[in-house]
Amino acid sequence: MSVHPATDTRLQILDTARALIAGRGFSAVGLSEILGAAAVPRGSFYHWFRSKEQFGEALLERHFQNYLVQVDACLSPPGQSAPQRLLAFFSQWRSSQSGDDPQARCLVVKLSAEVCDLSEAMRGALERGTAQVIARLASCLAQGIANGELAACPDPAEVAQQLYQQWLGATLLARVQRSPAPLDQALAQTTRWLASQVRES
Repeated sequence: MSVHPATDTRLQILDTARALIAGRGFSAVGLSEILGAAAVPRGSFYHWFRSKEQFGEALLERHFQNYLVQVDACLSPPGQSAPQRLLAFFSQWRSSQSGDDPQARCLVVKLSAEVCDLSEAMRGALERGTAQVIARLASCLAQGIANGELAACPDPAEVAQQLYQQWLGATLLARVQRSPAPLDQALAQTTRWLASQVRES
């Protein structure tokens, strides 16, 4: 089924804006620049979004919608153990965040410090989206424990939270240092941790 032209215009605005905002931040990119790059009139924007804040919330929701498809592709393929799926996920994270492509940049790292004090609606979108990522990591860990692939732990959700926090911090430091070294270290630590948790068959 094809996308309705009006809906397609909404997605065109969001997807065009993502690349601009991932590169320079939310406040630094003006509405006129977004609409010019998307080649849509100003009226189209206000048809879909009452304000730039509501647009920002929709932008983050769209980001997580797309990102969770990638997460699921790493964490749910058949024929792989939970440790293999988790390692694939974090290896993909390292690969995508170590380059210079704005489209691949993590909007959570890029925007969280900027918008959480600026907009409660955008903060909420970030909170909901990151919670969904963590929940998927926790589910993969729980499956690995249930299948006897990973050693038992008291709370897979807490471990998933810790892993996610570690990787967000590594991504931020990689930007600060302009080096993939923090991501390499995070991958090495995660790989060692997973190896220590694998149960012998």
